[in-house]
Amino acid sequence: MPGDYLHLSELRIVLLGYRVAGKTSSGNTILGREEFDLRTAAQCVKRQGEVAGRQVTVVDTPGWWANQPVERTPELVKQEIVLSVSLCPPGPHTFLLVIDVDDSFTEEYRRAVEEHMELLSEKVWSHTIVLFTHGDFLGDTTIEQHIARQGEALQWLVEKCGNRYHVFNNKNRGDGMQITELLNNIEETVAGNRGGRYEIKGEILLEIEEKRKAEEERAKQRLMKVQEQRKTLRSLMGDSLHLSELRIVLLGYRGGSGKSSAGNTILGREEFDLKTTAQCVKRQREVAGRQVTVVDTPGWWKNLPVERTPELVKQEILLSVSLCPPGPHTFLLVISVGFLYTEEDRRAVEEHLTLLSEKVWSHTIVLFTRGDCLGDTTIEQHIQREGEALQWLVEKCGNRYHVLNNENRGDVTQVTELLAKIEETVAGNRGHFEIKRELLEKIEVWRRKKEDKAKQLCMRVKKQREIHRTFIGEFSVHGLFFKLLGRYKSTRHLSLTV
Repeated sequence: MPGDYLHLSELRIVLLGYRVAGKTSSGNTILGREEFDLRTAAQCVKRQGEVAGRQVTVVDTPGWWANQPVERTPELVKQEIVLSVSLCPPGPHTFLLVIDVDDSFTEEYRRAVEEHMELLSEKVWSHTIVLFTHGDFLGDTTIEQHIARQGEALQWLVEKCGNRYHVFNNKNRGDGMQITELLNNIEETVAGNRGGRYEIKGEILLEIEEKRKAEEERAKQRLMKVQEQRKTLRSLMGDSLHLSELRIVLLGYRGGSGKSSAGNTILGREEFDLKTTAQCVKRQREVAGRQVTVVDTPGWWKNLPVERTPELVKQEILLSVSLCPPGPHTFLLVISVGFLYTEEDRRAVEEHLTLLSEKVWSHTIVLFTRGDCLGDTTIEQHIQREGEALQWLVEKCGNRYHVLNNENRGDVTQVTELLAKIEETVAGNRGHFEIKRELLEKIEVWRRKKEDKAKQLCMRVKKQREIHRTFIGEFSVHGLFFKLLGRYKSTRHLSLTV
């Protein structure tokens, strides 16, 4: 038991963890009020309050994706994790590593935690307590039983943190005991570190600050270049290019880019189903005085080469052009700012866009989604921080880019500004995109052959079933038993009509 000398009058805490683990809610539980916004933050947030007779400082950091390696985490998030230390000088007493007990803690989760924690150096572990959230999910199971049942990945993590752990139920903030016990655990951790706080080398912080200043300078230069470019195009346009009709094709990877959501934001209502689709979908509506046509295409896998993309998806990307005759005014290449943009991602984009020929690039605008993840960071700063792969892409598209926040559809200015940029792109190209008619005709022939083969297969299956039914006769099955299998947390159900 620590002596009275270690009832610290001040405690400095940094929250670390993956997204949606309950990290931000834990900060609110510790401080006893809604201090932190539960929406995803792009920068560290610092809050203070008096708790159980102590002055408590809590720094909430941006989260990483639970099962993604550190190289897939945006540079901004990695920098913020390191800089969190400087927000509670002279250094934090502890790091609370937040883990949801309702998640299956896999080896991928463990590796992601290890890689992100070690951004702060190996010595971070001796100052870390594992904070389990969703304590209500345990029921009558003790946290020790849960750790043992989860397997080696979670056991390794707890032992790496010196078997320091605590359980929170963020839904029961009235339970003051869970807070005071946590603060006692933190004081014991400080005692174990001989009263010391965590410190990071000043050179590391200085290096990040200098890197940021250089990035901000390059970001300003990019912005000035774009503004000058737009000014030139607007002067060429005059009042003559407020188009009465705009035809748009959405391109991008599947699962998380926000491509279909972007289509809904542009049209101002739920026109596109957010479930993955295998074919192009076309929708139209009047937006800001223009008749706008949007074609949503099937997405490719984010970091896989074009040869791994199903033939149907590649054909649909090509045929998207024919759905908005005489051709689209622009292609919106949708990229989420919530993920790191890697060289593999860049190659995948280049290969898929080149299906439409090299000239597609002069008609393309990069559309960044999850604009809310940027926080106070400008899109130009984000482009600079993400590195050469994203910078190459933006420049390949003639420095044409725009940011959407699909969570804030009430902000109509983000859509009208996008439409203005599309009109500028049309002016720069002196017209819309066109693809060779022979190529589309060739694809149509290929598709008809595939459809004929599918019909023949369907007829064979139907005939086969009819033959089987004649053998069954009066035989009937009185009971059918099914075993449903699936991954953890998947929806598993079967509907039978008898």
